[in-house]
Amino acid sequence: MECDKGLSKRYMNLKPEEVRFVDLFRILFSVNIDNKNFVDSKARKTKEDTFDIRWLIFLSIVAQKLLQFVSKPLSFIGSTLELLLNLLSFNTNIIVLLFNVLRGKVVVPDRESANFKSFVGKTDERTELDANIGRGDGMRYFAALSSMASKVSYENKAYIKAVVEDQWKMELLGSYDFRNDFQDKATTQAFICRDKTKDQDTIVVAFRGTEPFDADAWCTDIDLSWYKFQGAGKIHGGFMKALGMQKCAGWSKEVKKDVNGGGPLAYYTIRDMLREILTENDRTKFIVTGHSLGGALAILFPAVLAFHEEKLLLERLEGVYTFGQPRVGDGKFGNYMEKTFRENGINYYRFVYCNDMVPRVPYDYKGLLFKHFGTCVYHDRRYKGKVVVEEPNKNYFSPWYVIPMMLNAVFELIRSFTIWYTQGLYYRETWLLKVGRVLGLVIPGISAHCPQDYVNLTLLGSTDVFVPRTR
Repeated sequence: MECDKGLSKRYMNLKPEEVRFVDLFRILFSVNIDNKNFVDSKARKTKEDTFDIRWLIFLSIVAQKLLQFVSKPLSFIGSTLELLLNLLSFNTNIIVLLFNVLRGKVVVPDRESANFKSFVGKTDERTELDANIGRGDGMRYFAALSSMASKVSYENKAYIKAVVEDQWKMELLGSYDFRNDFQDKATTQAFICRDKTKDQDTIVVAFRGTEPFDADAWCTDIDLSWYKFQGAGKIHGGFMKALGMQKCAGWSKEVKKDVNGGGPLAYYTIRDMLREILTENDRTKFIVTGHSLGGALAILFPAVLAFHEEKLLLERLEGVYTFGQPRVGDGKFGNYMEKTFRENGINYYRFVYCNDMVPRVPYDYKGLLFKHFGTCVYHDRRYKGKVVVEEPNKNYFSPWYVIPMMLNAVFELIRSFTIWYTQGLYYRETWLLKVGRVLGLVIPGISAHCPQDYVNLTLLGSTDVFVPRTR
C-alpha cells in the first residue's frame, strides 16, 4: 500500500532492517539505489548523486545494522553499569557495600525509585537551580533552567517528579515515553513542567537526549533519511521520526486512529496539552529545550507547529534553548525557521561547548545538505561565551584542529581537579566524569558533550549573549 507522507512530497527513507547482504553492494555500485527493499525514495536525481553520497548512505545503513545487532548486549552492559554505580551510592561507598555484603544486608537499587540515577546523571549529580539566577533575569534564567531540565530529562519518572516538585517547587505536568512509529517502540522521552508564580507562568518542555547505551537512539542520530517540505527545505528523517512523524500519514494535522493505538506520539501529545493550557490562560508561555538528540527534537517541534499553522502556540513560544544540538536540516530549512522565529518573536539559542563533537554532525557536506542556523552561543573551556555564525572546526575532523583539541582535553582534565577550588563545591566533578575526561585525551570531544559543561556555561558564561527578539 502506498503511504501518504503528509506535508512531504519528496523524501528519502532508509530502511536498514530490510537490507540484505547483497543490497550493500547495490548501494555502492548501482547507479540507481531506489530499491524499495531498503530505500523508499521520491527524490529528484541531481549531479550530486555520486559515489560519495552512496558511500555515506552505505555507512549509515551498515552502522544502523550493527547497532540493531548489538542493541540487546549494549543495553545489558549499560543497565549493568548503571546498577553497579547505583549499588555503590545506595550503600554509601565501596567499604560500606563490602561490609553489607558480609552482613547479608546489601541495599539493592530500585530502578524506578527517586534515588536511582542514570549513567548520564552519575556524570553530574547536581539538580539544584542556582539561587543567584532568578526569574527576573529573563533569558539567562530560562537558559539555566533549560540546561538543568535537559540534564534531568535523562532520569526515571520518580526522579524527575522529586526534582521538579520537591526541589524546584514547580508543577510536573507529565513525564512520557513516546513511541517512534518507524521503530514501533517507545524510544523518545520528554517531561513537561510548569513554573508558575504571581508574576509569570512558563511551561518547560524538555526532550531527553541520546543515552550512551541506547542503540535505538544512536540509530536515530545516524539515520540519513530526509524529508522535503514545500517551502521549508529538507529535514533529517531520523529526528522527525523520533518527534512523532507517522509512518503512513507523515505529518498529518491529527494522529490517525490506527497509529495512536500503538502508543502516544511526542509532537501530537505535547501540542494538544499546550494548546489546552494556553487556550485557558492568556499569560501562559512556554519554552522548549533539550541536550544532544533532545536539542534536535526541541528545534523541530516549532518547525512542525509552523507547518501546521499553530498560530497560538507560536505566539506563546518564548524561546528554544538547545545544548550540544546536531544539525537538523538544509540551508533552506534554516532560512524558513529564521523567518518563522523572526515573525513570531521567538528566541533561539543554540549553545555549543568547546570541542563537543555532536554539534558538528551530521557532516556539513554539499551532498549531505545539513546546515546549522540561528544564534550559536559558543563557549570555550574557560566558559567564555560569544555569539558566532558557526562554531570553530565545524566538521570536527579537520587536521588543523587535532593538536588544539588534544591540548584542550588536557586542560579540561586538569580543570576537573581544580574547578571546585576556583568556582566552588557546586562545580566539583564526579569521578565518573573524570574518567570521561581521560577518555577525552584519546577522542577529544567525547567528554565535552556531557551535560556538566552545558550547565556550567549557563551559570559561569557571559550574560551579554542574550539579545531578545522583539515581537
